Amino acid sequence: MSSHRCNAFDDICNQNIEKNLRMNSIAEDSDDEYVSEEDVVTPWDVTSKSAKGIDYDKLIVRFGCSKINDDLISRIEALTQRKAHHLLRRGVFFSHRDFNELLNCYEKKQPFFLYTGRGPSSTSLHCGHLIPFIFTKWLQETFNVPLVIQLTDDEKYLWRDISFEDVRRATYENAKDIIACGFDVKKTFMFSDFAFLGQCPQFYQNVVRIQKNVTFNQVKGIFGFGDSDCIGKIAFPAVQAAPCFSSSFPFIFDSNQKVPCLIPCAIDQDPYFRMTRDVAPKMHFPKPSLIFSIFFPALQGAQTKMSASDPNSSIFLTDSPNQIKNKINKYAFSGGGSTIEEHRAKGGNCDVDISFQYLRFFMEDDERLEQIRKDYTRGELLTGHLKKELIEVLQKLVGEHQERRKQITDEMVAEFMKPRRLEI
Repeated sequence: MSSHRCNAFDDICNQNIEKNLRMNSIAEDSDDEYVSEEDVVTPWDVTSKSAKGIDYDKLIVRFGCSKINDDLISRIEALTQRKAHHLLRRGVFFSHRDFNELLNCYEKKQPFFLYTGRGPSSTSLHCGHLIPFIFTKWLQETFNVPLVIQLTDDEKYLWRDISFEDVRRATYENAKDIIACGFDVKKTFMFSDFAFLGQCPQFYQNVVRIQKNVTFNQVKGIFGFGDSDCIGKIAFPAVQAAPCFSSSFPFIFDSNQKVPCLIPCAIDQDPYFRMTRDVAPKMHFPKPSLIFSIFFPALQGAQTKMSASDPNSSIFLTDSPNQIKNKINKYAFSGGGSTIEEHRAKGGNCDVDISFQYLRFFMEDDERLEQIRKDYTRGELLTGHLKKELIEVLQKLVGEHQERRKQITDEMVAEFMKPRRLEI
């Protein structure tokens, strides 16, 4: 990075600190400042004033990433000889950074690996948490590549009023939920930051190298840290960045320190990896590539994402069929008319209706989903019937997940978390 670029980057950080912006103020390879009057997107807070939720087209421009278009999807299908996942076809995973570079590796039969993660804030995942894991499992199977999953229990301990004992319990329970998604243990390594950092010196060495290459001024500008934030928060971004580099896992990759990485995640995690992509060349490692999803909205509407701290905003993987039914009927925001007569006359708005939006995530049948959209938009399908469709889909999804989770033993968790050679 040139001295002019470094100075420009620091200038932006200073401007952001002075204006007390909370987050996401630097777009990669751009000196433009990100200031949004309506949408707030940070790793800790996602809100929008629009009933449709975040304006993702504007977010792509502000973050400096690329939109996933039909050409890219067609290339994935041509290279893999498989139909693209419905989350990709429907624009749930909607933008990327250098995903084409990973496809180039695959085309040349060169290796890459996947990295995703979870911050264990509660003992049960909700349906929104499943999205990156469902898609990551498809990527793992489609491209036949190894995967590392980071459980950031240290992050949750630093940011929340939670004890070591509670966060460790949440980590263990979340690990079982993730394993129940069906990952291949021969190709998957899962780790807790609390447990792993002391086991692998190469991982911690990369953490420190990243820390040395990012200034305090820069992390204040990127993450909005204030003078009263604990020093653990300031140091943490390097811990989330370290799994991007294959040299952090010598037991998996041996001496190959430059295996590129692909990260499937929600776009609120992008600031961590913009920082990582900035320092990677200084460390002589490849920049990580990313593929971003939209947010899974709360039951009450798309202005916010689901929250594990609000049981009524979420469908949890521990919910009973009756709880799922009651939550959707009571809390799922409707895009229909205020009366049956009005709905029949004017139709429903699928763009804001939460039941339809959830079906976009979880109903795999494209033809059925499109028919529901047409019928609801024309007013032929009532809100109650739309909610009934969603209830059936989620009861089946959650019920099947609960059955798989019952089969997860302590020994299986230990095997996933054991540092070992993976099939590459």
